[in-house]
Amino acid sequence: MTFVRPARRGVLAAATLTALLAAAACGGGGSSTPAASSAPAADLSKQGPTEYWAGKDTSGNLKNLIAEFNAQHPEGKITFHELPDNADLQRQQMIQNTQIKNPQMGVLSMDVVWTAEFAANQVVEAMPADQFPTEGFLPATVESGTYFNKLYGYPTSSDGGLLYYRKDLLDKAGLKPPTTWDEMKQACKTIQADSGNDKLECFAGQYQKYEGLTVNFAEAVDSAGGTIMGDDGKPAVNSPEAAKGLSFLVDSFKDGTIPKGAITWQEEQGRQAFQDGNLIFHRNWPYVYALASKTDGSSKIAGKFAVAPLPGLTGLGVSSLGGHNMAIAKNAENKGTAADFVKFMASEKVMKSNVIATSAAPTLTSLYSDADVTKKYPYMPILLKSIETAKPRPKAVKYGDVTLAIQDAAYGALQGQTAPDAALASLQTKLGTLTQ
Repeated sequence: MTFVRPARRGVLAAATLTALLAAAACGGGGSSTPAASSAPAADLSKQGPTEYWAGKDTSGNLKNLIAEFNAQHPEGKITFHELPDNADLQRQQMIQNTQIKNPQMGVLSMDVVWTAEFAANQVVEAMPADQFPTEGFLPATVESGTYFNKLYGYPTSSDGGLLYYRKDLLDKAGLKPPTTWDEMKQACKTIQADSGNDKLECFAGQYQKYEGLTVNFAEAVDSAGGTIMGDDGKPAVNSPEAAKGLSFLVDSFKDGTIPKGAITWQEEQGRQAFQDGNLIFHRNWPYVYALASKTDGSSKIAGKFAVAPLPGLTGLGVSSLGGHNMAIAKNAENKGTAADFVKFMASEKVMKSNVIATSAAPTLTSLYSDADVTKKYPYMPILLKSIETAKPRPKAVKYGDVTLAIQDAAYGALQGQTAPDAALASLQTKLGTLTQ
């Protein structure tokens, strides 16, 4: 298996997987199945130390869960290998360590959009159904970890986009959370016109050229009635509806709805701006809720904000399905310990404790109505609806190339280098070559 990086990309670019099996390159169609699905079952019995590879732990709770697991499993302990908070860099490091067959890389926190790519190229192991049952999990989360009817990622945390808003400011102005983009813009004008609010920025999400831009672009397109890929698996992004979605983002940068500095923002920069009281509205994931609620002085808006569904063009918007599934690395030496850690993290008791501590979105349906969880996070029904109605990003074996193409098109339009219509026409052509 060969992992090839496009020549025009630098060191920070995500690697592209090109040693694809013929059946897998068809995106899951055809009568044959890829070798990744027909390989013999992995031996998940060997115990010993191994590593959990995941992005930056902003909650600080992961160390507690690992300590709890290690106390229960002295024969095989987990060490946290912390990766950057940038999804593209996480993926790159996982791919590089697959190349060198790193035996210590045991459990991967696999973004839901990497499943096809990682499974087809045997980066991760298939998970036996008798050891990893899926009853009780949200169907969308199970589907996100499945490739050719086999599970490669066990659902441990989901994600749905939410609109964080300054409830104190909206209440003072007699406003309700917006359901459309126009309502959001008008709410900002009303609030900013009030004494002392003229320096407040209106709205922002994530617009730096990385996976977060793919998410925000997809949400804008879907929330305007468009789509990136049709039900037939073919590109459908060159449409009037998609153009309206991208134009919303482009126009929002032009008219000041989105601050110009947000072109460099990822999740953490946006979260910090909202917590510092600089934004009226903010699109982000559930993890922000616990951090913005802290009363230790790190948040200036604790007790002053709430969450609502994302707005759209003519009504409520559509979130991109987010989240991470735990996967067992193909080259891991001690796969028994890795499997035990995945089961531990996906157990109802541990998942509940983590949700309460971090506001992460659970994958077990029962936790969305759990009394302890909903008492601390009363927005759980909103989050559940966001996940249930979310749309997945394109499922593609060449996902690394697909997301780079989306980012190139969207970023060029946001910077004013390309008109939205032209950007989408070019993207349509590029996606056509990547998903054949």
